[in-house]
Amino acid sequence: MNSGTRNYAIVTAAYWGFTLSDGALRMLVLLHFYRLGYSPFTLAFLFLLYEAMGVVANLVGGWLATRYGIQRMLTVGLATQITGFLLLSALSPDWTVVMSVAWVVVAQGICGVAKDLTKTASKSAIKLTAGDASGQLFKWVAFFTGSKNAMKGIGFFLGGVLLQAVGFQTALWIMAGLLLVVFLGVVFFVPPLMGKSKASKSARELFAKNRGINLLAAARVALFGARDVWFVVGVPVFLYASGWTFTMVGAFLALWTIGYGAVQAFAPALVRRSDDGLSTEVPAARLWSALLAVVPVALAMLVAMQVPNLEWVVVAGLGLFGFAFAVNSSVHSYLILAYAGSEKAAEDVGFYYAANALGRFGGTLLSGLLYQWGGLLYALIGSALMLAACWLVTLWLPTRRALEAQAT
Repeated sequence: MNSGTRNYAIVTAAYWGFTLSDGALRMLVLLHFYRLGYSPFTLAFLFLLYEAMGVVANLVGGWLATRYGIQRMLTVGLATQITGFLLLSALSPDWTVVMSVAWVVVAQGICGVAKDLTKTASKSAIKLTAGDASGQLFKWVAFFTGSKNAMKGIGFFLGGVLLQAVGFQTALWIMAGLLLVVFLGVVFFVPPLMGKSKASKSARELFAKNRGINLLAAARVALFGARDVWFVVGVPVFLYASGWTFTMVGAFLALWTIGYGAVQAFAPALVRRSDDGLSTEVPAARLWSALLAVVPVALAMLVAMQVPNLEWVVVAGLGLFGFAFAVNSSVHSYLILAYAGSEKAAEDVGFYYAANALGRFGGTLLSGLLYQWGGLLYALIGSALMLAACWLVTLWLPTRRALEAQAT
């Protein structure tokens, strides 16, 4: 095994451990506080700072990973997540609702910083270890992204199991212990200077990305907003209100996310490769965005008609949505590394995933609001509108290196 493959394997394994705990955390918080009687909007509010801090963490994390190296940022991200878990475990049932919500929001914000510091450093490492071969880069990105989401799905299930078996506080302690093991692995096995380069000297330079990255970032905002606007609150609350138990809801979301990750890993087989790495991949992003937009439109019509066995119709629709969304996400994850420069790949990736976090923030906020205003129907309409915007932006993506290389 050469050094590039070895480093890729180590970083991927480290991010698996982190993602497992992150998925468990989301399910722990969602189910625990829904059981306590919190409204859909309040549940969404618990995750808002988590998503908002991701915007800042990605921008700063990319710059820091370039300046100080990927290993250091991975360790900072893992240590920050452990801190957030321990802070959340200190939550007391004797506190008022306002105090409890504020405490959870702050702890979630810390975990949001941790997540995106770790993600930016990990995905930047792929650009460095895969080299310039677009075929290998696409396969490595797809496997990394797909396996990461499969681990997140397992984390959803693990969170539900731990909540039922050992309770909220003990579950958080177990997750913190797991992350400590991962932290030690990164310290001892990831090269200390990996990814270290000359960072941008000014905010203007940090934000002055090429045309391809800017457009892809805009598409990413719409894409992930369209997922979370009905997935974060709408789907789990709708299924529970339809008679599903917490265990059933958690198991379904876990299976959906694992399947979504498997499709992401398989995506390179669904997208025809080109020698230049862009001329067929960009049209694929446009095609899959258009196909994805059809799903929430069709589901919204069926929900409005109140067809029989509606929860199973939604489950089937979510399966179709997950398949098309997974391919879209995988193609986007490849394109950001194809557009990114090698010297400051971490900064480019950080900028792009800041847009990703901004989309999740908007989607999470609207998920609670739209579901409270008009149920799943409003959430699906919001998703369809966002996906239409995503498709329109992809029409402007450059398909040639000469265009992509021009800075704006």
